[in-house]
Amino acid sequence: MNATAKKPKKLKVATTSLGGCFGCHMSFLDIDERLFTLVDLIEFDRSPLTDIKTCSPDCDIGIIEGGLCNAENVHVLREFRKSCKTLIAMGACAINGGLPAQRNHMPLTAVMEEVYQTQPGLANRMIPNDPELPLPLNLVHPINEVVRVDYFIPGCPPSGDTIWKVLTDLLAGREPQLDHELMHYD
Repeated sequence: MNATAKKPKKLKVATTSLGGCFGCHMSFLDIDERLFTLVDLIEFDRSPLTDIKTCSPDCDIGIIEGGLCNAENVHVLREFRKSCKTLIAMGACAINGGLPAQRNHMPLTAVMEEVYQTQPGLANRMIPNDPELPLPLNLVHPINEVVRVDYFIPGCPPSGDTIWKVLTDLLAGREPQLDHELMHYD
């Protein structure tokens, strides 16, 4: 290689989490030593993995986990989508609402009363009402109900191998293709 030859530009990859358990980001770490290879190919932008809090407006790939549980989730999602050329929904919560969507079977008022007024141990038995708290949505929604999603990585959480395959396909300029072994969960 010529000493003056430029290295190819690294793609910017950002990640964020909305309403969920953070398990998808933990699976991202299950890429294990391949993270070192990944860091040679990408530059992390906003991500809890790096503690970078903002997303640059020219992010190449955004990966988002979690569903939409409150108004803040919706705001973060819309801003994240604006910044990312390609958006990947990762995990069951982002794709279909996941476990947080189990509350969708009850009216929000009933959920709030059960959690804050019925259960013993809460000092004042009042439903929190503070302008600092994001307003809960009546239902938990998957992210594709609010923004366009380019790719989906299924699982609860998806395996590190599945995440690795999608990312390396995209970095190589290929459409991600997941084999049965990467899509089979039991």
